Amino acid sequence: MRASAVMLLPVMVMVFGLCNQVVSQKVHASIENRLDNGKNLTVHCQSKDDDLGQQNVADGSEFGWDFAVNVVGTTLFYCDMEWDQYQYHFDAYAFNRDYVRCENQCLWLVSAEVTGLVSMSAGL
Repeated sequence: MRASAVMLLPVMVMVFGLCNQVVSQKVHASIENRLDNGKNLTVHCQSKDDDLGQQNVADGSEFGWDFAVNVVGTTLFYCDMEWDQYQYHFDAYAFNRDYVRCENQCLWLVSAEVTGLVSMSAGL
């Protein structure tokens, strides 16, 4: 009995350490308006627990927020954006996609190309 308890202790320490790392990881997410020509971007982001409200992001500005990922790995922030006649919905942070890709900073750039299509990119 004592030998199995001694072997179980390192496993519990490893699991606790991994959970603590996930829980304590802070992430900064932001959306930058690069639509040009003075076009404002309306953004409304939320998670299951937090509604960040509707934000008006001026051309060349950004809207950002900080949060901690949850221990079960289901953190999700999704956003609705709108400008001119365009509307777009996307996941600004999804744990299963972004935990490694974005680590502690997930930046989104929204720009209008010459063709009128919208380009979004994310990264560090």
